[in-house]
Amino acid sequence: MDYTRLGRSGLKVSRLCLGCMSYGESARGNHAWTLPEDQSKPFFKRALDLGFNFFDTANVYSDGTSEEFLGRALAEYVPREEVVIATKLNGRMRPGPNGKGLSRKAVLAEIDASLKRLGTDYVDLYQIHRWDYETPIEETMEALNDIVRAGKARYIGASSMYAWQFAKSLRVSERHGWARFVSMQNYVNLLYREEEREMLPLCRDEGIGVIPWSPMARGRLTRDWDQSSARQETDEFGRSLYAKTEDADRKVVEAVAKLALDRGVPRAQVALAWVLQKPGITAPIVGATRLEQLDDAVAAMSLALTNEEIAALEAPYVPHAVAGHA
Repeated sequence: MDYTRLGRSGLKVSRLCLGCMSYGESARGNHAWTLPEDQSKPFFKRALDLGFNFFDTANVYSDGTSEEFLGRALAEYVPREEVVIATKLNGRMRPGPNGKGLSRKAVLAEIDASLKRLGTDYVDLYQIHRWDYETPIEETMEALNDIVRAGKARYIGASSMYAWQFAKSLRVSERHGWARFVSMQNYVNLLYREEEREMLPLCRDEGIGVIPWSPMARGRLTRDWDQSSARQETDEFGRSLYAKTEDADRKVVEAVAKLALDRGVPRAQVALAWVLQKPGITAPIVGATRLEQLDDAVAAMSLALTNEEIAALEAPYVPHAVAGHA
């Protein structure tokens, strides 16, 4: 495993981050494919054995049970200071007008709830889970600054939004001398490259770490276009991401398959290697529901694609409507 700094911060993270949306009580969320705790634990252990030190979850994943599973497993396997725990807030966690969002009330309540579920005194990276159009960003940034100063979060980050929104957030922090976002968790893969237009250049210029979610397009880049999976059959959000560009997306998937065949490696390694070689990328967030998927992810770090291979993978791409921000 390789390690790198998260943006301009001094925090060092593994070049791969384990995404924990796959682990949680399926009855307490809208993901029927999540793994229960006894089946989740081997993934945390295998990731640690492979050198992962970076784990990402969110309060809304399986109604908080993802955080619970992660916290209990890490406490069993490794000292707290050896891992980097990231979680997120914004989505609805309870009924009522204040049960979601990025208000000061929500930020201060949700950090405490997440810490309790994770079984830790602090998180290393606390991220806003999309933009809150109902709360002034000044209110959110001040509340995030307060939890950093209180020692409940070491760093703060953001996730998918428009580049102008992220730039505004950075300027607000600088104007007031508040804690600044050190990372952007956005949507980057061979089937969705719109972040290359504005967000990735902004992050490179501002020294922001980039930790993309769904680097393998929710598995679509790892199998034939017409082949499905248990997750894909129940993933309404995933279907919405690719509904209008099917013809071009199919050609990208075929290009991945061809290169994987030529190289004699799984398609997942090709798709992930492309993300890892994209300028400015810090640590793609990989999900796994089979242990061999973690081995493939680590192997992708050693798969050096040539300029000609990258061009062949990118050639079929067509512009997509902006997605992932809502």
